[in-house]
Amino acid sequence: MLRDLYITLRYFVTTFGAMTIFLFELLRHTPRVFFKRFNLVVGQVYNAGALSLVIIMVSGLFVGGVLGLQGYDNLQRFNAEDAVGTFAGFALVKELGPVITALLFAGRAGTALASEIGLMKATDQLSAMEMMAVNPVTRVVVPRFIGGVIAMPLLAGVFSAVGLLGAHLVGVTLLQVDVGAFWQQMQQTLEVKDVVEGIFKSFVFGMIASLMAVWEGYNAIPTAEGVGRATTRTVVITAIAVLISDFMITAAFLKG
Repeated sequence: MLRDLYITLRYFVTTFGAMTIFLFELLRHTPRVFFKRFNLVVGQVYNAGALSLVIIMVSGLFVGGVLGLQGYDNLQRFNAEDAVGTFAGFALVKELGPVITALLFAGRAGTALASEIGLMKATDQLSAMEMMAVNPVTRVVVPRFIGGVIAMPLLAGVFSAVGLLGAHLVGVTLLQVDVGAFWQQMQQTLEVKDVVEGIFKSFVFGMIASLMAVWEGYNAIPTAEGVGRATTRTVVITAIAVLISDFMITAAFLKG
C-alpha cells in the first residue's frame, strides 16, 4: 500500500512539474505569437468563445431563473423578496458565473482543443511540422491557449448578464417583484471589488481550462484510445482544479 502511495505521489509531482514547465514555455512564446500571429489567435477565440455562446447563454438564462425562484422563495420568509436582484447578482458575478462557465468551457471547448491536438499528434501532423522546422508549440498550441484565456472571461460576462436577465424574467415578470427595487438594490450592494473578484476568477479559470486542454492533447498517446482518455482527463482534471482554485481565491479575497 505504501509503495502504491509512493508511486502515485511521485507520478503527481512529476506530472505537476512537467505541466509547470510546459506553462512557462507557453507564456514565453505568448507575446511573440500574439503580435506576429494574431490571426491565429482570433480564429481560436472564435472557436473557443463564439462557438460556445449557445450553451453558455442557455445555461445562464436558466441558472438565473433558478436563482430568481430560490431567492424569492427563501427571502420572502424574511419579507425581503425585493432583494432577489442582490441575491442573484452576488451569486452570478462572484461565484456561479465564473465557475459554471469554466465547467461548460471545459466540456465544450476544452474537449475540442484536446481532441484536436491529440488527433494531430496521432496522425503525425505535429511530427511533420517539426520536420519542416516549424515549432508545433508556437504554431498550434500557443494560439489555442491564448484563445481560451481570452474567451473565458468574455463567456463568463455573457453568462452573468444572461443570468441576470433570467432572474429578472422570473423575479419581476413572473413573481411580481418591484423592478426598481430589483435593480436598485443590486446596484447599491454590488461593489467594484465583487466584479473584480469575478473577472479575476474567470481569467484564472480560463488559464486552467486552456492549459489542461492543450497539455492533455499535446501529451496524448497517439492512438484513438489515447486521444479519448486525454479528452476525458481534460474535463475531470479541469473541474477539480477549478473548484479547488475557486475556494482558494474566494478565501484570499475574503481575507483581503
